[in-house]
Amino acid sequence: MSVALDFHHQQSAHCESGVMSALLRHEGVPLSEAMVFGLSASLSFAYIPLIKINQLPLIAYRMVPRFILNGVKKKLRLPLRFETFRSPIDGRRRLDELLDQGRVVGLQSSVFFLPYFPANMRFHFNAHNLIAYGREDDEYLVSDPVFDEPTRCRASDLQRARFVRGALAPKGLLYYFDGPVPPVNLAPLLPAAIRKNCFLMLHVPLPFVGCRGIRLLARRVRRLPEKRDPEFTRRFVGHIVRMQEEIGTGGAGFRFLYAAFLQEAAVLLGKPALQDLSLQLTTIGDEWREFALHAARINKGRDAIDLPLLHRLLTDLAKKERALFGALRRAV
Repeated sequence: MSVALDFHHQQSAHCESGVMSALLRHEGVPLSEAMVFGLSASLSFAYIPLIKINQLPLIAYRMVPRFILNGVKKKLRLPLRFETFRSPIDGRRRLDELLDQGRVVGLQSSVFFLPYFPANMRFHFNAHNLIAYGREDDEYLVSDPVFDEPTRCRASDLQRARFVRGALAPKGLLYYFDGPVPPVNLAPLLPAAIRKNCFLMLHVPLPFVGCRGIRLLARRVRRLPEKRDPEFTRRFVGHIVRMQEEIGTGGAGFRFLYAAFLQEAAVLLGKPALQDLSLQLTTIGDEWREFALHAARINKGRDAIDLPLLHRLLTDLAKKERALFGALRRAV
């Protein structure tokens, strides 16, 4: 039996940034979730038809799983160790060893097999992050950033969630600090982190990434078979909303999170222009929420299918994000 009673749970906007912030806070480095997200330059957009989630194209509003963890590890030179396992038995044994040593351990898992999630929140997404901070009998003590209170999870359920197969299979991934965390001086690191995020949104030479990706999705929406197959059209539109609002914090939430990062950066760097851009990005986040509202009503049949409207909203969002990140790049 092992219990880390001094661990402080805190609800977060997103699982990976929330877990990274919590691990650092536990080590005495109080970085906010927004700072973790911005420092790792994780705001993005991608529409990738070749990768399927529930038989529909991947639509992402942030960089790939582990990008936040690896980005902060590199920026702060953290002794963050990752381990995966071929054998579920070895994976459980290693987790128990680390907890018995009094360590706090980050885990990657499937949402679908975590029983403390309400039934309507469970879906097959295998890159959810949480923290195990102890165990009692046959239960693990879990700090899941999605929830406002810590919880417990039976060993068999957590084992199944950690070793599920399929896209983004976690392979029992766990991670922890295996040495002291060095002192952190944030201000010198921020300009490069901001410039990197601007590059990801503006200059990646791929048509499905960044602002180009938003425009590509807009064109795909415009070509949906509204008359020939309205059921598929509604399902595709609903998929956009689900990827935006249910997986992580989605399109609007990630924009709000990065806006909070820009507010902190404005103070640390003494650049009031970043505060103004933060407010502009918050407005863009509101417009993503407006898009989601229209799309959700179409998906549920409350409104008639209006593809020109969705196309126009997405095109406008691409234009505004391009302008914002161009201004942000000039500001730093």
